[in-house]
Parts: sequence; structure tokens; C-alpha cells
Amino acid sequence: MLTELHITNFALIDELRLEFGPGLTVLTGETGAGKSIIVDAMACVLGERTGSEVVRTGAEKCIVEAVFDIADNHAVATTAIECGCEPEEGLLILTREIARGGRSTCRINGRLVTASTLRQITSKLVDLHGQHEHQSLLSVPLHIETLDAWLARDSQNLGSASPQAKRQSIVDLRAQARSAYEELRAVIAERDRLESDERERARLLDLYQFQAKEIGAAGLQSGEDEELATERNRLANAERLQLAAAEIYDALGKDSAAVDTLTTAAAAAERMAEIDPSVNPIVEMVNTALYSAQEALLAIREYQERIDANPARLEEIEDRLDLIRKLKRKYGDTIEEIIEYGNQLASKIEELAHSEERSRELDSRIDGLRCKIAEICRKLSEARKTAAPDFGKAVEHELADLAMEKTRFEVSIRETEPGPTGADAVEFLISPNPGEPVKPLVKIASGGEISRIMLALKTVTRRSETPVMVFDEIDTGIGGMTAQALGEKLASLACVCQVLCVTHLPQVACRATTHLAVEKLIGDGKTSVRVKKLEGEDRVRELARMLGGGETSQAATLHAREMLETVSAVGKISN
Repeated sequence: MLTELHITNFALIDELRLEFGPGLTVLTGETGAGKSIIVDAMACVLGERTGSEVVRTGAEKCIVEAVFDIADNHAVATTAIECGCEPEEGLLILTREIARGGRSTCRINGRLVTASTLRQITSKLVDLHGQHEHQSLLSVPLHIETLDAWLARDSQNLGSASPQAKRQSIVDLRAQARSAYEELRAVIAERDRLESDERERARLLDLYQFQAKEIGAAGLQSGEDEELATERNRLANAERLQLAAAEIYDALGKDSAAVDTLTTAAAAAERMAEIDPSVNPIVEMVNTALYSAQEALLAIREYQERIDANPARLEEIEDRLDLIRKLKRKYGDTIEEIIEYGNQLASKIEELAHSEERSRELDSRIDGLRCKIAEICRKLSEARKTAAPDFGKAVEHELADLAMEKTRFEVSIRETEPGPTGADAVEFLISPNPGEPVKPLVKIASGGEISRIMLALKTVTRRSETPVMVFDEIDTGIGGMTAQALGEKLASLACVCQVLCVTHLPQVACRATTHLAVEKLIGDGKTSVRVKKLEGEDRVRELARMLGGGETSQAATLHAREMLETVSAVGKISN
């Protein structure tokens, strides 16, 4: 919902701050008072093309700021976030500055954005109807949304469609179409990835197979490199180890009689212990030394037998360690990592080796999904084509109430490529004048006609995709009972969205939730625009003026008061 509009130095407006509420807001005033200037300022802040000529005379720049409350509008909030404009406490604050030199600056919540980004977000916020670009009805791709909204409103609108089409609502069918289409796109993308570069797949398969063969042929064992490094060190120093072992053996063996000496000492210690038991600890220590010396002598003898300078084995170990080093450079820092990489290669080879089979499976899924989508599209087309004549008649009925009783309205549905909404290209056609063939609405409808057709469509569907709708020039050439019908339709539409309307019709103004009067003031040689919120007798006087009797006309005043009382009474009854 639009809550506030602040305009500075825009055309005749020096400074203006407007506050808006829900329901129907009307702007009234004499011709030339500046009502359309306010709409132009709103179009400016929505991102439409605006030249420097709108800058007020004597000012360097104009600024238009709009505040929208989107706390309950998830779609708009999501779009804003995707554009990098996070709402603050559920608010979007749009700012547009235009300098006299022509430079335009757009901001959302203080963040500098491009005009295209501003339009992208505001297209989901406001539908502005009049002599402006911000009109969803002029976007042909959105026509299908309007037709489907009418179909979704009432299953009876399927008319004489088949029982099967009646059982499935348009909402369900569209959901199925979108889901199947998105699945189809995902499967096609996967299939295309598989088939995009056959040469690359073959190259990778050869590479992975070579790597797996190289790792497998090595027959690596965890911790093997550490064991080999120890053995290599021993073989490389075999001569030094032999000399040291011989020296130990000689020290413990016959030449030094170390064992014999310890044997003699042990015998002497035992004789002492027989006399003095306190010597027993010494006996144990001497005996321990003797046993250790004897075991060391046996161990060093066995070690000498094992120590052997074996150049062939040393070369074999060096080759093995060199192989392990090369594998580490390619596949991992440790043997464990190399083994793990080899295990991963197996699954990669399996995937590549069976890619052709997978591609065939995907082709089969694609065929199945296309058949499924074709059937869903057939049902959608049947429902739309069956309902289109009734929809056209319903719109023509509403247009007749809006002084367009001679207008023919038809729906063109032609086959197109299947997509998320089906396989139909929907476009609205009109013929405003009898005897003329229907033509595309977007090419021949005038601004006033566009506004009234949009109002008719919204009345028929009772649905508004945008939370704010602005109507300018909608009442051109309307009066009498048509004006009464127009007021009723705008009030009805205001129950589902916020409606702002520039009007000259008291039949419309009397139904407003908020009534704003616009007037032009001249002072000190300058012209400015002022807006006043009307309530009570002020509102009665404005309606009397609009009725043509002048503010002081007693008959017009009574009529104006009667109109307000009638609308108020009807509102109480409907509530």
C-alpha cells in the first residue's frame, strides 16, 4: 500500500506531502488545478521516463519520494531483496531526483539503483492507468494471467468443457504445467551436459583409467614408506653397523672376559651374602648385570649375522621409494591419501563409462515429460478456448456500464511452444467502433479506454495482481448512469486493492474512503498547487461544486449531502 507521497519542485508544485490510506482515494479539483501533475510525479517515482522540463522554474532539481508498506506482500519483498534492496521494517522508500541538467538519480531505501531496477520492483507495486507506460494491460504476456484468473474464480466458467477438464481446476493444471516444465528443463540440462563434449568425456575416462591403473599397480600398503626408509638407512650404513657390532662383541666376549669377570663377581657376592644377608641387594644387581651382558652378547651375535651389505636390495628399496614419491606428487601427500584418491577414481570411471546409458535414460525421461506436458497443455487450451467467449461477453457487459457499450472484446488464443503456463499465446482484441474488425488492444486502445477496460477486467476477475491501482482520465466522456456504475466498480475494486483515482465525477468522489481536493494558488507572481483532505461540510461543498451548482447552490448542496448519506447507508448495510 502507498502510505505517503512527498513532491518537491515538480512542475507547479513547490512542496507537497500526501498521506494515503486503504480503500478508494479520489483527487478532485477544477480543470488545470494540478491533479494530473500529482499522477505525473507518481509515474516519475515509479521509474518512468521523465525529462528535466518537470523541474520547477527557479529550482535546480525536483525530488519525488514515495513510501510503500509491503509488510504483507511477500512477492514484492522477494523481488526487492533479489535486486539488493532489503525492506526496512516492511517499508520501501522510493526516491527519484531529476536535475535541471537532465541527470536522474533513483534510490530505494537510500540505496542507489538504476531506473530499470526501480521499474522492475514498482511493476509489482503499482498499476498506473492513463497516459503513462506503467500499464500491465499493455504487456501481452500478462493477458493469459487475467484470463486464467477469471477461470480460477469459478469452476463453472469452464462451461461445456469435458468432465475431465472440469474436475481439474485451472490452478491445478497450471501448477502441473510449471512443475513438469521445470523438471523437463532440468533433465534436458543434465542430458546436454553429458553430451556437450564427447571428446572431453573420452579424455577424462582415459586419464582416470590410467591413474587408477598406476595406483593399483603400485600395490601400496599403509605405512610402507616409513618401513622402507628404515630398511634403506640400515642397508646404506651396513659397514659402519658391522664395525660397531664387532666392537660390542669384542668388549663382551672372550678377549675382554667381561662376562667371565661378572661371573666371578657374582660368585663372590653370593659368598658374602651367606655370611651377611644385607649384601643380597648387591647380589641381585651383579646377577642382573651378568644376565644382561650374556643376553647382549647373544643379541649382538644374531645382529651381526643379519647385517649384510646388499646393494641389490638397497637399489630395490630406492626404486620403490622413488615410485612412492612420484605418486605422492600426483595424487596425495601420504600413502593413505593416494589410496583414497584411487577409490574415488573408481566411481568417476563408473560414471563416465555409463554416461551413454545415462544419456539414453534421460532421453527416455524427456520424451515422457514432453508427452505429459502436451497432455496438460491440451487440457489448459481446452479450458481457455471454451471459456474465452464467456469471458469476452462478461468484459463487454462491464464495458457497457462504462460508456463503451459498442465495444467488442475478444480473446485470441493461438498455439505456441509449451512453457510454464501451457502452450497458449493469449492476447486481448477489441473493436471500439461498430463495423470495425477486432484488433490487438495494445495497438489501438486510447488511454481512457485502457483505464476502463482494465477496470472492467478487474471487476470481472475480482483480482488485482498489484496492491495499488491508479486511474487517470478514466471518466472522460462519462455521465449519468454510467458515472454511477463507474463509482460502484471503483469502490468494489478498492475492496481488494488500494485505488487512487483522479476524477471529475461526483458519483465517483462520493464513494471515496479518502477525498483529496487539489487547487491551484497564485501569489507573489508564482503559481503553486495545494492539496487538502476533505471531511464533513468541506466534502459536501466540493461535491456540490462538481455537481455544477457551485459551492453555494442550495440544490447542489442538498444533492451532495444526499449522495454521501446514500453511500454511507449502503456501506453500513453491506457491512
